[in-house]
Amino acid sequence: MFNLSENKYSLHIFIIIILLVLSFFTIAPVLNMILLGAMIAYGIRPVAGRIQYKLKYPSISIILAMIVVVIPLILLFGYIFWEISNFATMFLASNTATSGSDLTLEQGITNLVQSLPVDAQLTAQNFLNSLSSYLQEGLSYLLRSIVNLVKSFSNVIIQLFVLFCSIYYFAKDGDSFWDYLFAFIPDTHKEFFDKTIDEIANVLKSIFYGHFLTAVIIGIMGGVGYALLGYKFALLLGVITGVLQLIPIFGPWPVYWTLAAYDVFVTGNILQAVLTILWGFVLSLSDMYIRPALAGKYADIHSLILLVGFMAGPYVFGIVGFILGPLILGITYAVIKSLKEELENLKLEID
Repeated sequence: MFNLSENKYSLHIFIIIILLVLSFFTIAPVLNMILLGAMIAYGIRPVAGRIQYKLKYPSISIILAMIVVVIPLILLFGYIFWEISNFATMFLASNTATSGSDLTLEQGITNLVQSLPVDAQLTAQNFLNSLSSYLQEGLSYLLRSIVNLVKSFSNVIIQLFVLFCSIYYFAKDGDSFWDYLFAFIPDTHKEFFDKTIDEIANVLKSIFYGHFLTAVIIGIMGGVGYALLGYKFALLLGVITGVLQLIPIFGPWPVYWTLAAYDVFVTGNILQAVLTILWGFVLSLSDMYIRPALAGKYADIHSLILLVGFMAGPYVFGIVGFILGPLILGITYAVIKSLKEELENLKLEID
């Protein structure tokens, strides 16, 4: 193993650093897709391995695994945009009805609030005003995002192309990347990096199984429950429940409490509101059992790390930051944890 600290390699290192900086600025516009592709490839490789066991063709196995894993995700996002657009259209239409038609949604809510006891009117009106404001802001943001998405359609195509290529080549040649990396690591530090990679793998599994898979399960349960309770857009409500489940301080409660409030103040269906809240409690209690059972097998990541990742990720990487944010912070946690254990072992050896 050569020593990178030798003077004869100084020029080589300097040139490599310059090229790495230039390369970073070159790939910066699509860096989020490359990172996301690497993360998805990590999850796809086991699926591709199972397929390859029967087909014996690595490239075809990876493509089939991508179809099995990635295409449903794209269809899910497409469905979300479609349903939210329909909901926004229906919501706006209900509030722009002519005066000669039936009562608008706003008029119906006003009449309902006025029929409540005097003490409850102020509380109900404040709640509805806040809810209406949040809905209008959310719908406006969504519509602006859709318009911007349509305007930047060519950029979206490029981003998706880079994503698919990154998934394919990281799944196919990911081992070569580690070979290049380990070629520059001194032999005295390889044990540390081996442990670090193992910790990173455990963190990724913990995030996926303990949080993403938990969110999928809770989302499916929520969608089925909302459908049985007779709500429209039950599948969309299930998706929203799953997304909120990813955020540690939220969980499914904003969805079922909002639905219950709608049942009480708009439709007056008290029984359905009670059943919805009970079903929401089932979802919340299920999370307390499912998450530790899945995540505890690999690594226990503090909720603050995930919370910061979910909140800050979208500001840096856009919508994919909901995935990249917690993953990057989780990997950083794994590296620091591995270094901490290395220093503790060194201290024990000295003592």
